[in-house]
Amino acid sequence: MKDILEEIIAHKQVEMEQVRTKRRSMKQSLLQSESGIIAEFKRKSPSKGWIHADAVPEEVVPVYAAGGASALSILTDEDYFGGCTAFIQRVRPLVDTPILRKDFIIDPYQVYEAKVIGADAILLIAANLTPERYRELLQLAHALGLEVLLEVHDPAELAYLDAGVPDMLGVNNRHLGTFHTDVQVSFGIAKQMQDKVQSLYSKGLTADELPVLVSESGISNPAVVKELRQAGFKGFLIGECFMKEKDPGLALQSFITTLTQK
Repeated sequence: MKDILEEIIAHKQVEMEQVRTKRRSMKQSLLQSESGIIAEFKRKSPSKGWIHADAVPEEVVPVYAAGGASALSILTDEDYFGGCTAFIQRVRPLVDTPILRKDFIIDPYQVYEAKVIGADAILLIAANLTPERYRELLQLAHALGLEVLLEVHDPAELAYLDAGVPDMLGVNNRHLGTFHTDVQVSFGIAKQMQDKVQSLYSKGLTADELPVLVSESGISNPAVVKELRQAGFKGFLIGECFMKEKDPGLALQSFITTLTQK
């Protein structure tokens, strides 16, 4: 007689393998992309107020994906950025592009939540976390199959990589105290970021295990993206440049067309 429990478990193992093989990698998407653009859905800013108050994620995000975005960043903070976790849940069935949950993640609950709502990666900000808490959240994210973008703001925070290696290493051109943006921050720290990554390689990490460099915020010119790429960056997180326009998706398409022109 056939053991029904064994049959159920065997079927469940097949289901889990299918889930694992469907995993979307933001890191690999950035490495394989011609543009490296991480298009952000951001309705509000603490420093500028509402940027695009009536923007609907189901209308903007799929157009981002169709327009060539390598990855999607969705703000889920409600009070300061006008976002919510439901935004990711609502667009997840509509796109196959990797989604980054952009938020101030400080607690393991938020990591589990990111997995449940359909995110593929999470942002961890060094300035918000001790190295010990960063390591805890990084390990939990990886255990759940989520990738991690570690955000730093100055060379001293590169020491966080000693507590654990993220999938992506980003520098925010926006000062979190004043919210002033200056893309020169990325150019100023690029060499130190590359040196830190190279030190991981010399310690035994393979090339595939090294984090991809990402420049975040304050980018509004395709020419600057080309310069950042020459400086070693593979990902470029852009939000306000697109979201301030009436049609953010069209703005992205125009940006990428200019960027990729030979």
